[in-house]
Amino acid sequence: MNRSPYLTDAPSVTSIMLRVLLALVPGIAAYVWVFGGGILVTLALASVTALSVEALMLKLRGRPIRMFITDGSALVTAWLLALALPPLAPWWLIVLGTAIAIVLAKQLYGGLGYNPFNPAMVAYAALLISFPLLMTSWPAPLTLAEIQLGFVEQMQFIFSGALPTGVALDAVTSATPLDYLKTQLTLNHSMEEISQSSIFGSLGGQGIELIAAGYLLGGLYLIQQRIITWHLPTAFLASIALIAAIFYLADASRFADPAFHLFSGATMLCAFFIITDPVSGPTTPKGKLIFAAGIGFMTYIIRVYGGYPDGVAFAVIFFNICVPLIDAYTQPRVFGHEK
Repeated sequence: MNRSPYLTDAPSVTSIMLRVLLALVPGIAAYVWVFGGGILVTLALASVTALSVEALMLKLRGRPIRMFITDGSALVTAWLLALALPPLAPWWLIVLGTAIAIVLAKQLYGGLGYNPFNPAMVAYAALLISFPLLMTSWPAPLTLAEIQLGFVEQMQFIFSGALPTGVALDAVTSATPLDYLKTQLTLNHSMEEISQSSIFGSLGGQGIELIAAGYLLGGLYLIQQRIITWHLPTAFLASIALIAAIFYLADASRFADPAFHLFSGATMLCAFFIITDPVSGPTTPKGKLIFAAGIGFMTYIIRVYGGYPDGVAFAVIFFNICVPLIDAYTQPRVFGHEK
């Protein structure tokens, strides 16, 4: 005879985090294909830093180390931050950013389950404000680079900042598609003129669209595994697509089409891996839709009118602040309750 409660075994935190890491692999593989193996060094540095700093903070707080260090949450934070950083960012920037994410945005609030802000986005925003030049110095995709750096050369650059003899930094770096678009529009060039640049691909930025497709594939896997629900990514992507379509239809010479915004920048990474953080996001289905749509709207506004090429980090942090209010006004009525 079956007895209540009729509950199925919920997946452990470790199981969830490992599947999130697995879902990032297609995007990482595309990243290596587009920019080279330097991103693997960034991921390794961020991972080692995250685990070391997390263990230190747990020891200082008198908490059990092994249980929390093996749950995978620190690695997810490290990987998300690493994938948001320029792939040839200096080693100390990677270490500093990861430490900020774990110490300031996670452990000082009480650890996993207590952080009100997305740790990776807090660290990214802090680095972007503090080191804007380093955070916007991206390498050109290997197909466009004047001079291609091999894995060893990329690793040397990350740790020493040194390029091969006779190679100038301008030969291996390039503006991101979002940055290039904003700069060219301020110079009064039309979208038709701008889109002729080799930096643009079929949908988004040259190569960037392939990475976005990898994140999309991984995100669909998370939905299939029921690690995340459809509410957040759907509302976020629909919000960006809708507002981009409105502006594009109003003036196609000044605004990029929806596909460009969907497959450029951190759109897909944000949709499936950042705003889906269960700790810093809302808990109600209606609240998730409002939260994600608001982030999409603000991301687009910052991209078009703000001072930064991409607005994902700032939009996420702003709406993290709004989560308690969103939850308070979207809670379903208690059955039998009377006003």
